[in-house]
Amino acid sequence: MRLSGKSALITGAARGIGATFAKAYAGEGARVAIGDIDIARAEETAASIGDLAYAVRLDVTDQGSIDSAIAEVAEKAGGLDILVNNAAVFDAAPIVDITRDSYDRLYRINVAGTLFTLQAAARQMIKQGRGGRIINMASQAGRRGEALVAVYCSTKAAVISLTQSAGLDLVKHRINVNAIAPGVVDGEHWDGVDALFAKYENRPLGEKRRLVGESVPYGRMGTAEDLVGMAIFLASAEAEYVVAQTYNVDGGQWMS
Repeated sequence: MRLSGKSALITGAARGIGATFAKAYAGEGARVAIGDIDIARAEETAASIGDLAYAVRLDVTDQGSIDSAIAEVAEKAGGLDILVNNAAVFDAAPIVDITRDSYDRLYRINVAGTLFTLQAAARQMIKQGRGGRIINMASQAGRRGEALVAVYCSTKAAVISLTQSAGLDLVKHRINVNAIAPGVVDGEHWDGVDALFAKYENRPLGEKRRLVGESVPYGRMGTAEDLVGMAIFLASAEAEYVVAQTYNVDGGQWMS
């Protein structure tokens, strides 16, 4: 029960990694807000977790929605102690095919969404005066460029940089900001990723997924459950002296 009595908000938590983290946090004793733009699915996820979870509508591209969600969490749970910035989207295209609409959407959600949700959470934590934990979801894609994934890679590099800057700025308030950089994580989102690579690399559906899994030194793609230990650690008192770091949890794909 390392998070007993804590109040957490996880963005994009109606499914996938966010939902897995929410279940794990509740299992460690935290009261968890399932923040998502898909409120119906967020409510289903919260119900599946139990009494410690509840749904909050949250659109990270809308400042009013961010502020309302933070206020709702503070009211329902007596404050906010942990934020996980998990909401993100993916796209892929050769450089010559990147569109402004795709670029704007990825930066609006992955970068601005992360920054301004972090900012609103930090303001709430500072007002409370009891510190806090902010965990951003980066990616191995933020460690290097990839030919078909220029925009997504650059957004995750920005998340790593924001984590460093915010960590250094907020530690004086006892708010620890860190990030997790997963490798390739299997899940329903990979159906879309695989389809994009099939299109641009002229591959049959499923082949990219298989090849990516085989390329991981550990021997397989990751799962959301593989990330849970780091997510709990960074949210807990055990990470008190950890500031502005991005941890790779990727089966050995990137060493830093």
